[in-house]
Amino acid sequence: MMATQDRGLPSIAEKRSFVREMFTAIAPRYDFLNHLLSLNLDRRWRRQAVDALDWEDHPSGTYLDLCAGTLDLAVELQRRRGFDGCVVGADFAIPMLALGRGKDRRVAAVGADALQLPFADGTFDGCMVAFGIRNLESVDGGLAEMARVVKPGGRVVILEFSLPRRWPIRPLYLGYFRFVLPHVGRLVSKHTSAYGYLPDSVHAFPEPTRLVEQIGAHQFQAVRHRSLTFGVTGLYDAVRREP
Repeated sequence: MMATQDRGLPSIAEKRSFVREMFTAIAPRYDFLNHLLSLNLDRRWRRQAVDALDWEDHPSGTYLDLCAGTLDLAVELQRRRGFDGCVVGADFAIPMLALGRGKDRRVAAVGADALQLPFADGTFDGCMVAFGIRNLESVDGGLAEMARVVKPGGRVVILEFSLPRRWPIRPLYLGYFRFVLPHVGRLVSKHTSAYGYLPDSVHAFPEPTRLVEQIGAHQFQAVRHRSLTFGVTGLYDAVRREP
């Protein structure tokens, strides 16, 4: 049996293989459950993430969708009016990428580990990651790789779950997050732990102020955080510093 930390999370040493196996298993129902469990708000959040990328400054540029999953975020950028650049979706759960490839063949899908990206320094004009940085074995390692592959002056956008702080939203959301979401996710996906891992991992993830500090420690400046949908999700953006 897999060793776990508090709240049933995998240990640091086992997190990479756990996450890869989990997303491989739930890939066939992943998109459906994303839309169902978020009440379709995930579509809006992704649009807001692409809006924050400032891709209009370099509409012919090359952009990275990291921890891309089924490529929804990459496709959102690729289909923007006026965008004629290249979007690369990278993920180490290959079945997720395979399921997303049919959405838009212009998106390049690359099997890659976010902590060891197969791209040269300064390859991308910008980088996005939606609901993926929380799943990394090392958040700092992922941020360091993002800083390495993004050109100075390029923008990085991170979309990630958070916990509402205001009453009565917080207790209502926590009830849904702890009990309803895992039950529905388990019923639909047939996976015994994936949708229990989701709320546990959000509880264990750094608070927004801490994540802002972490981003700023990795060659990024002008780091900003904005709460979306009563604090259910956080949108972070920053600019890669000049050397």
